[in-house]
Amino acid sequence: MKKVDLLTPVGITLGFLLIMFGILSSGGASGVVSFLDLASFFIVIGGLIAAILINFNRRQLKLTGQVLKEAFRQEQLPLPELIERFEMLSEKARREGLLSLEMEMESVQDPFLKKGILLAVDGYEPEVIRDILTAEIIAMEDRHQRGRAIIEKAGEYAPAWGMIGTLIGLVLMLKNLQDPSTLGPNMAVALLTTFYGTVLANLVFIPMASKLENRTDEEVFFKQIILEGVIGVQSGQNPHILREKLSAFLSTDMRKETKLGLDRNLTGETIHEA
Repeated sequence: MKKVDLLTPVGITLGFLLIMFGILSSGGASGVVSFLDLASFFIVIGGLIAAILINFNRRQLKLTGQVLKEAFRQEQLPLPELIERFEMLSEKARREGLLSLEMEMESVQDPFLKKGILLAVDGYEPEVIRDILTAEIIAMEDRHQRGRAIIEKAGEYAPAWGMIGTLIGLVLMLKNLQDPSTLGPNMAVALLTTFYGTVLANLVFIPMASKLENRTDEEVFFKQIILEGVIGVQSGQNPHILREKLSAFLSTDMRKETKLGLDRNLTGETIHEA
């Protein structure tokens, strides 16, 4: 189940607030006004949008909103519950045969898990199942990479357009060298575009792209557990051996959680370890 990931908006907001605090503590309210310049803002944002439009096609651009949403959502991956399910499926398959697993498909929500079990029920060899599911994982990684490529490119382009804006400001400043009183203000305005581009890249785009990459890694890890579980069920592995094999993917705390969950299922009460 996907839930709102509060860390992303909190992190972005906190970053901007701390920047504002730094400006206010140094220059007061007038200092904040000094950091506001529409021309610099439009150069960075306009150049960034133009570069993105050139770099990507229409289909990829349509995915931007969906990809951005993923950075603000998190999905709880029920790894201990997944291992418990595979132990149950293994017991059922050994007792009643692989065809009996077809009855369990109604309660399976994950499409990847459902596909793996159906391949096992259909009688495919373990090597074939592994090849099919591995191809599915690779394709998912590729889709995710292409989806977050827009955000990664925005993180690359924003500082560059900030520098371009600075160069524009410096050219305009050098044209007014005859008036020394304008050099300081013009230089400040010229540097604002670099400031805008750098902040957008390092506070918004690059961290969001990294978070999406971490999410992909977590999903790949989850699917690898499913793959090994499906192979174990198809090959008739002992349920307890399969549980121990899949538990190797878990952290120590998760292993304890899985063990306690199994104890509750078997005895109706929680058994605490000494």
